[in-house]
Amino acid sequence: MSAEEPKNQTPFSTTGRSRKGEPWVWLTAMGLSIGVVMALGLLLLIVVKGTASFWPRRIELMEVKTPQGKEMIAGFITRETERKDSSGALHQEVQIFRGNKDISGDTFRFYDRKDILKASRPKDYLRIERTEYGPAIVKPVALETSSGKVPAKAADFHKKLDEWIDQAADARAQLLVIERKKIGAISREIDALDTALKNQKVDPKVAEKRRAELQAEFDQRQKEAAEIRAKFTGTNLLVQTADGHDASIPVANVMGVFQSNQAGLFQRMGEMWHRIWEFLSDEPREANTEGGVFPAIFGTVVMTLVMSLFVTPFGVIAAIYLREYAKQGMVVRIVRICVNNLAGVPSIVFGVFGLAFFVYFVGAKIDHAFFADQLPTPTYGTPGILWASLTLALLTLPVVIVATEEALSAVPRGVREAALACGASKWQTIQRVVLPASLPGILTGVILAMARGAGEVAPLMLVGVVKFSPTLPIDGVAPFIHPDRKFMHLGFHIFDLGFQSPDAEAAIPVVYATALLLIVVVVTLNLTAILIRNRLKKRFATSSF
Repeated sequence: MSAEEPKNQTPFSTTGRSRKGEPWVWLTAMGLSIGVVMALGLLLLIVVKGTASFWPRRIELMEVKTPQGKEMIAGFITRETERKDSSGALHQEVQIFRGNKDISGDTFRFYDRKDILKASRPKDYLRIERTEYGPAIVKPVALETSSGKVPAKAADFHKKLDEWIDQAADARAQLLVIERKKIGAISREIDALDTALKNQKVDPKVAEKRRAELQAEFDQRQKEAAEIRAKFTGTNLLVQTADGHDASIPVANVMGVFQSNQAGLFQRMGEMWHRIWEFLSDEPREANTEGGVFPAIFGTVVMTLVMSLFVTPFGVIAAIYLREYAKQGMVVRIVRICVNNLAGVPSIVFGVFGLAFFVYFVGAKIDHAFFADQLPTPTYGTPGILWASLTLALLTLPVVIVATEEALSAVPRGVREAALACGASKWQTIQRVVLPASLPGILTGVILAMARGAGEVAPLMLVGVVKFSPTLPIDGVAPFIHPDRKFMHLGFHIFDLGFQSPDAEAAIPVVYATALLLIVVVVTLNLTAILIRNRLKKRFATSSF
């Protein structure tokens, strides 16, 4: 032991150094481990709950004791809880999903487990997915068509039912094309004609003639839609609920039928993947508690990519100036402090700034300059995906600036001097030597910006995100890219389901599924950027990142 080392410190046997501070090392390691375990636990909870919401469960027919006597219900248990009554006795309660919102009024109900007298799994019960009122859990009676009734016990009942369901799906697709695309195009042309007539840009006689043509085409499309609907008039699925009520479900509203009590493992797995695909590809229904989230996926990805296109050049240019051109001194240090402090500003403040500056100021100026004929109806003077992307670009700009500065400073000085010694100017050195070597580090900042921007919700509520948007920012309607449109976002979708849904219980599975999907989207975007960064890192080995 050296003379300078205190006597109460035990040296390591190999190095002779003191053990002082070793407990703090283990304490920080324990803190890190706890944080990792908590993060993994949260991720595991979201994965389990999210995937479980798609798994087709068995339908149970239960006899339940009620104050009025006995009641028969069909459904499945979704949750188990405990409650204490006024005397302090503990009761085991189960939450049962029974569907049939249009018949019973509520899709979920709590029962004491002791009140469930008996339960069975009859094979003839169906879970029917509908375009409205949510799922129905019923026993089929017959298929009613214009040519007669097909009893549920008939050998070809399910075959004919599947044929009608397929026809209904085709009809809904045709109606979507007619009403949203063709009739929508006619409505847009009529609006444009009215605007041109208002601003005296078209002859009134020509406008009147064109309006008559458009009205005739509109009536024709309406007639086509009515003919498609008329094909399903009188075609109904006659069913019976567990408590004996008879009901009729229009086949046009049936999206799918599944016999979970008769299905085997592979059939249930196939149904699960079918539900996942519908969740990824369909539009929301029933106040976002049913259907899919495709518009939200599309809006999230487009907004994140557009945000990256804005934040990357501005962040890189600012970092190049601060690192390579600005005279290092008090002013530059203050600017760097301000940039770092911007990263700590609450995101809602950026939302307020985006609404005031981009929407009400810049958007209003654009409307007066280029869309004056459409005023007072705003075009860009209203929240949209362009302003949302710019707002999040400002929010994530400090991340890109700091990462780019660090990447630029990591390029070896000898490389710069070699380029200058070969006769290159300072800009040529930055452009052809420093920037390529810094690209991996710059992409690190972009990845961090994308990860934060994709998950932000608060500023988006002010500058463009909505609960439901039937149109996408990019579609097949000229000019194909619509930066003025509002959009849906996965983060806001989670918020809307969790806090504003009229049916909170039905929204819980969708919340977990959407949260899992948001994580997958963010990870996918980040992995794509990481793969690009790694390729550049191998190409430019002079970078320290």
